[in-house]
Amino acid sequence: MHDSTAMPSRLATVTVTYHPEVPALEAQLRALPAKSLKVLVDNASGEPVLSRIRRLVDTVPRTMLIECERNEGLAAALNRGVDAICASASEVEEVLFLDQDSVPLKDSVHVLQRALHSLREREERVGCVGPSLLDVDTGLRHGFHQATRWRWKRAYPSDDAYVHCANLNGSGTLVPIELYRALGGLDASLFIDHVDTEWSFRVAAAGYSLWGVPGAVFEHSMGVSGARFWLLGWRVWPVRSPLRMFFLYRNAVILMRRTYVPRVWKFWAVVKLAVNALVVLILGPQRKTQFERMWSGIRAGLRADPLEGVDR
Repeated sequence: MHDSTAMPSRLATVTVTYHPEVPALEAQLRALPAKSLKVLVDNASGEPVLSRIRRLVDTVPRTMLIECERNEGLAAALNRGVDAICASASEVEEVLFLDQDSVPLKDSVHVLQRALHSLREREERVGCVGPSLLDVDTGLRHGFHQATRWRWKRAYPSDDAYVHCANLNGSGTLVPIELYRALGGLDASLFIDHVDTEWSFRVAAAGYSLWGVPGAVFEHSMGVSGARFWLLGWRVWPVRSPLRMFFLYRNAVILMRRTYVPRVWKFWAVVKLAVNALVVLILGPQRKTQFERMWSGIRAGLRADPLEGVDR
């Protein structure tokens, strides 16, 4: 059994909340290492939810709450949280990014930390590590993103060996503070959706590697809910709200226009967006609204400055 007190308190976590389910948020905070600094950044959830979050924060040691006056988006809120950590806890070396509904299973955060340290002993330029995400609606794992020259795929390892990844899902990503600072933080212009994709590609473009850690498992919800379907094995397809569809399509178009984004991702992103539209057509409960938001997102992505929010 791993002794949690053996790990130095160089870890901090940042969780972004927006109208969260407070019991799920409490489960997350209770599951995080007791010695870690835990920062919640609330994107204007409003009363009475915010009152419940304040009361929760008062009951969990080493937890601080930052209240935003408006919804600044996922990336900007995560940046706020890291800035607060840098200002108040100089001993912190690594930050764990979390969505409000992600709950690490027992010892998973320490497994991530040990993986990062082990990989850094083997390689000089290790960037970030991320866990295996377990979809709470379907009971299926999301797999790890990998790429060849022509194929974008998901790997589903049968053991706990570390997996070299082309991209990491944002929630559960463990990031060295020095790397975060060197790359200028997350791209706030994206607001939400593909924030983690853009960050991963920027890390890789800077010459750092990304790794999945199957032995670290986080329960996680993708979208409003998850649809279970068969395609050479059972898969999870996130069902998103119309607003999320707007950002998904807008940001995908923006990333397609950036030179450091791999061509293989761009090709398969087009395929995935087309398949997503087909799934919505067949399964979507708000088809008309969903398609209107998809089309609005595409147009907004084509009009946007593709490099807004990125150091030039």
